[in-house]
Amino acid sequence: MVTTETAKETPRESLIINMNDSDQINWVHTLLLTVTPLLALYGFLTTQLNIYTFIWAVIMYFWTGMGITAGYHRLWSHKAYNASFLVRLSLCLAGAGAFEGSAKWWCRNHRAHHRYTDTDKDPYNARKGFWYAHMGWMLVKQKGKVIGFANISDLQKDPLIQFQHKYYPQIALTVGILFPTLVAGLWGDMRGGFFFSSMLRIVVVHHATFFVNSLAHWWGDKSFSDHHTAFDSFITAILTLGEGYHNYHHEFPQDYRNGIRYFHYDPTKWLIRGLSYFGLTENLQRVTPTEIHKARIQMEQRHIDVEKSKLVVDNKMSWTEFQNRFQKGESLIVIDDRIYDVDNFIQEHPGGRQTLLNVVGTDATAVFEGKGAKHAHSKQAYEYLNAMMIGVLDKKEQ
Repeated sequence: MVTTETAKETPRESLIINMNDSDQINWVHTLLLTVTPLLALYGFLTTQLNIYTFIWAVIMYFWTGMGITAGYHRLWSHKAYNASFLVRLSLCLAGAGAFEGSAKWWCRNHRAHHRYTDTDKDPYNARKGFWYAHMGWMLVKQKGKVIGFANISDLQKDPLIQFQHKYYPQIALTVGILFPTLVAGLWGDMRGGFFFSSMLRIVVVHHATFFVNSLAHWWGDKSFSDHHTAFDSFITAILTLGEGYHNYHHEFPQDYRNGIRYFHYDPTKWLIRGLSYFGLTENLQRVTPTEIHKARIQMEQRHIDVEKSKLVVDNKMSWTEFQNRFQKGESLIVIDDRIYDVDNFIQEHPGGRQTLLNVVGTDATAVFEGKGAKHAHSKQAYEYLNAMMIGVLDKKEQ
C-alpha cells in the first residue's frame, strides 16, 4: 500500500536573502545561476538553432549530466561500483563541464546530505523549503560549523579527484564552454555552440540535478521508508537522468541503481551496466531482493499501524495513570493530548536517543511542534508518530 503525497512542510528558516547583507551571499554561485540562464535566453531569442548543434547539445547534456549522476553521485559519493581509469577520467571531465563544482566539493556535501538528511546539518535540507533545497542553499555561503561532517579521506587520496579539484575552473571552462563551442564551429555554428550546446545545456543540467534535491524530496511515492522526505517518482526520474527513484536511493544508497525494475527510466543505471559488459565497470553493488522485499513489507506494515492507531482513540488515560506507567519503565510521551509509546523508536530517533529521552514522561507538544524551539517536525514525522499512539489523555480525570 503506497500513497502519492506531497511534502507540504512549513519552512523553519526564511529563504529570503537580505540583499543588503552582501557577506552572506555566495557571489560566484549567484552569478553563475543568473548569468547562464540570461545568456541562454538571449541566445534562444537571437540565434537560429541548427539541427547539428541541437544534436550536439543533447549529446553534451547526457555526457555532462552523467558526469554528475554516474560520476559524482554513484561512483564517488556512494562507491556503488568501480570503473576503469578511462571511464573515471571521462566522468571527471564531464562532471566539471556540468559547472556544479569539483567532485571533491560536491561529494562532501552529498555525503553530509545522506548522513544528516532533513536536519540542520543537511546542506540542502528539504524541510527548509522547495526552493531552498533546489538552489537557495547555493546562493548563500555555507557555514562550515553548521553543515555536518562527512568523511572524504578516500577522495583526498585519489590523484584524479585531487587534480580536478585543483584545476577545476580551468577544466570547467574548457570542457563546459570552450569545447562545445569549438566543436559546433566544425559545421560553422560557433554562436549556436556557445548559446545552445554550452549556456542552455548548462542551465538544463543544473536544474535537472537540482530537482534531485528539491522535487525528489517533495512529491511521489514512499515505497521503502518514511523516515525521510525522499520520494519515488517516474516524472522526477525523467527530469534527472534516472535519479527520481529517490526513496529507494535513500534507503539503499549503496546500490548502483535507482530504478530497480527493468522498465524504470534510469539511463545512468543502463550506462553503468552497459560498460560492465566491456569490462569498463565492475563490482556493481546491488541490494538483495530479500532486503528490498523486507523494506516494502515494513512500509505496508507502517500503513497498517497508522490505520490501527485510529482505533485507540477511545483508550483514555489520566495524567496520573500516564505518570505511573512512566515510573514503571514505559517510554511514554504526550503530544497534543495523545499518548505515544516511543520505546522502539528511541534508538532510531534522527536527533539522537538522548533528545527523545529528555521528553519521555512529559507533555512534549511544544518541543515536537517547535514552539519556542529550533526544530519543528515534518508532516512525515507526524505520520510516523501516529503508528506509536496507544491512547488519549483524559482531561476530565486530570
